[in-house]
Amino acid sequence: MKKAYLFYTLLLLTAGMALAYASSELQEGEGMEQPPGEEGQEDALQAFDKMMAVLTHKRCVNCHPAGDRPRQGEDSHYHNFGVRRGEGGHGLPALQCATCHQQENNDYSGVPGAPEWGLAPLKMQWEGLSRVEIARSILDPARNGGRTLEETVHHLTEHELVLWAWEPGVDANGVPREKPPVPKEEYIKAVKEWAVAGAPIPEE
Repeated sequence: MKKAYLFYTLLLLTAGMALAYASSELQEGEGMEQPPGEEGQEDALQAFDKMMAVLTHKRCVNCHPAGDRPRQGEDSHYHNFGVRRGEGGHGLPALQCATCHQQENNDYSGVPGAPEWGLAPLKMQWEGLSRVEIARSILDPARNGGRTLEETVHHLTEHELVLWAWEPGVDANGVPREKPPVPKEEYIKAVKEWAVAGAPIPEE
């Protein structure tokens, strides 16, 4: 009788331990992909706000115009000398971007410069778009040059022409150009956090 009692007691203890372990596994979500919680979504949208504060700044939008004429300056006026997009976004044959814009800023003349200076393709226009519309555009392979999310992040955080925005030099009068409102490293971190969270876009 005592042996039977011990046997059933051990059986119950073993079953209880197995159930407790299984419950723990489910709570931890091992082997399961958990959707981001409210806190994670909030962090991702804060990262989105920082990223868009940069992408909607004149340093970016001036080179993502709605038409064939680039914009320049703090007031985003049309580029001087009647400059046009031309084939490939690098100017007309007689007035290529590289004629004036070299690989780096020229602080003597006030002409800005960076590698691959030119306009973004017309399908990548940001001028006149809302933050949400710009975000949808940069995630759309039909409008972002066929880039994946990973490639888009690489472009937004490592391309030298993009990063020029934080080293914009001075204008013809020697006045420093305005930089984006978010420090470069903070912006780069925000872009990557937003992408890791699944690149959520708010409704407005």
